[in-house]
Amino acid sequence: MTDVIAGYTYGTAEAARSPLGLDELERLKASVLFSEADERALRQAGEVLEGQVEDVLDVWYGFVGSHPHLVRYFSDPDTGEPIGEYLERVRGRFGRWILDTCRRPYDQAWLDYQEEIALRHTRAKKNRTDGVRSVEHIPLRHVICLIYPITATMREFLAKKGHGDEEVDAMHQAWCKAVTLQVALWSRPYTVADW
Repeated sequence: MTDVIAGYTYGTAEAARSPLGLDELERLKASVLFSEADERALRQAGEVLEGQVEDVLDVWYGFVGSHPHLVRYFSDPDTGEPIGEYLERVRGRFGRWILDTCRRPYDQAWLDYQEEIALRHTRAKKNRTDGVRSVEHIPLRHVICLIYPITATMREFLAKKGHGDEEVDAMHQAWCKAVTLQVALWSRPYTVADW
């Protein structure tokens, strides 16, 4: 993981700090039934996905690009035209997110970067990392709805290296739990503190 990716600030002072601690992370992991077995399955998934990240992104970008209501979040707010450079920069980070989901320890640095990702979907930081002028906010409801395509499409890629159904199922279930956990964390900036 040594490639330089534009705007990727994992583990740096530039990344946000999560107001949540590791105790809360452990409670959320328990809520989504995320276990040590899932951690092992995710590590295996990272090995399986290593050479397939661009193919996964092609599927996901094809999905987003085929839905005008989604691609608008990467578009000029006046013309509605997608901003190619913005899409490419986000793609680099999105690819790293796939591998980080599988390989990084879910520690404070990981928790902090989930806060950074969350803020980049909201008015707090959207567009700032890439210096673009686009729609200023992605509604939480769209972030939540993307759990399904981001998880459902992954099984096919996890099955491509010849693992048995049981191993593929374990990797896929771990992926689904990890994505759900992250979207739960990404919801934090969208909520009012006293709710």
